[in-house]
Amino acid sequence: MDKQALLKTANEVRKGILTAVHSAKSGHPGGSLSAADIMTYLYFEEMNVDPKDPKKADRDRFVLSKGHAAPGLYSTLAQKGYFPVEDLKTLRHVGSYLQGHPDMKHIPGVDMSAGSLGQGISAAVGMAISAKLSGDTYRVYTMLGDGEIQEGQVWEAAMLAGSRHLDNLVAIVDNNNLQIDGTIEEVNSPYPIDKKFEAFNFHVININGNDFDEIDAAFKEAKTVKGKPVAIIAKTVKGKGVSYMENQVGWHGSAPNDEQYEIGMKDLEKAGEALCQK
Repeated sequence: MDKQALLKTANEVRKGILTAVHSAKSGHPGGSLSAADIMTYLYFEEMNVDPKDPKKADRDRFVLSKGHAAPGLYSTLAQKGYFPVEDLKTLRHVGSYLQGHPDMKHIPGVDMSAGSLGQGISAAVGMAISAKLSGDTYRVYTMLGDGEIQEGQVWEAAMLAGSRHLDNLVAIVDNNNLQIDGTIEEVNSPYPIDKKFEAFNFHVININGNDFDEIDAAFKEAKTVKGKPVAIIAKTVKGKGVSYMENQVGWHGSAPNDEQYEIGMKDLEKAGEALCQK
């Protein structure tokens, strides 16, 4: 998929995020929107996956360690064809399979249930070790939040990944600098993030996680790395694409009302129209 198509797809993913959270009247739009470009790239360019065969043995795996960004994952999976886009409107509704956090038992395309922060990367490390032991060629990708990496379990998992030389593992940190209570520096600074992962024997790549050229270069570089896991530290904008949500901590876990939803959708429709004119 070329860059223009990726940009258009990511814009549609953002529309799905906004629609899902508005319909649910709850959820986490900010960190879903910040991560939308990387999740779009993963599913439409990087990973070996097939919506028609979600459990195929040699598929690449993705673990959303920051499980509260489920609206972003669900919208991406819907765009890819795992389930109808229309189903996004059922997010968090009683009886819906689209729960507030990813559920591998009921949602096509979800490889690991997530929600308790810090645990997803541990599962991803286990998957990567399994592939090594079995001689399988699939790669494992996991996305963490920059607030999430304040959890000690993240670094236990990183230590194991580095010591086992898991070059089939890519950890992506969505570094939008905001968590539920404020900036990550105010709460419990994990900076410098890159140096910490380097200390655990990761090959580290720093990028603008909302720039497809930089995203593309990072994942291509990751595939050339041998003997080390890769950490991509992606600087992003929380709430990216929705004017009043960008860099606003209050949109970490709040749903837009009807008026705010209309404003946000207009922002995204304008962005889509601009992309069509290029």
